[in-house]
Amino acid sequence: MSTTDARKQSLYFPEEMLKEIEVEAHRQDRSLSWIVQQAWKIARTDLKKMPSPNDVFDAGR
Repeated sequence: MSTTDARKQSLYFPEEMLKEIEVEAHRQDRSLSWIVQQAWKIARTDLKKMPSPNDVFDAGR
C-alpha cells in the first residue's frame, strides 16, 4: 500500500513553459507531474534563500 498523498491540485503555467515541460516529460518518458515534482525538489533550496515580502517588511522595523 502506498503512503504517498495523491491529492489533486490544479496548477497553471504559461503556454511556452508548459510546452517545455511536456517536451522534457516525453524525452524522459515520465509524466508532467513527475517532472514538476523533480524540478521542485531541485529548486526548493535555492527558493528558500530568496526573501519573502514579509522578510523585507520586518527588516524595516
